[in-house]
Amino acid sequence: MKIYTRTGDKGKTGLFGGQRVAKSALRLHAYGSLDELNACLGVIAAEKNLPVPLPKQIEIIQSLLFQIGADLATPLESSANILRMTEAPAMQMEQWIDALEVELAPLTRFILPGGSKAGAELHFARTICRRAERLIVELDEKEEITKAIIMIVNRLSDYLFVAARYANKKLGAEEKGVEIPRG
Repeated sequence: MKIYTRTGDKGKTGLFGGQRVAKSALRLHAYGSLDELNACLGVIAAEKNLPVPLPKQIEIIQSLLFQIGADLATPLESSANILRMTEAPAMQMEQWIDALEVELAPLTRFILPGGSKAGAELHFARTICRRAERLIVELDEKEEITKAIIMIVNRLSDYLFVAARYANKKLGAEEKGVEIPRG
């Protein structure tokens, strides 16, 4: 099977279920940002010193992002038979967050993205996740989508923030913060 199909050469692509849409469609921006996030997580997963349990959690999240992308690529009115997202992954991430936070100092200030290479990359992934979330929310305002997706992606950004802090702590990188001046 050839990787190129030439069906997108005129700026259109197919959604699951057969509908053709412009490659500039909001739906494609939404799941395209999730694809970018997945690639960023792949870079993070390639880190040799990523502390346990992050490698396994990131692998699970990468698979989840494909499932969310498939849901977004399938309009709700489509007859395509796909598994729709539920709130279960968000609940799983809450458990992961709670377990990681046990080892972290409470937040008392804003955290500057950085620290270790893995910590900085996790902070970068969080910003991609937040962009994807904004696009998904915008899509939800214009078209009906599976509501659990918003919750999952919101929780994922929380997880990535805590995972960055956890990686920095386990790797011995200083967590720098900034106080917000009050007037």
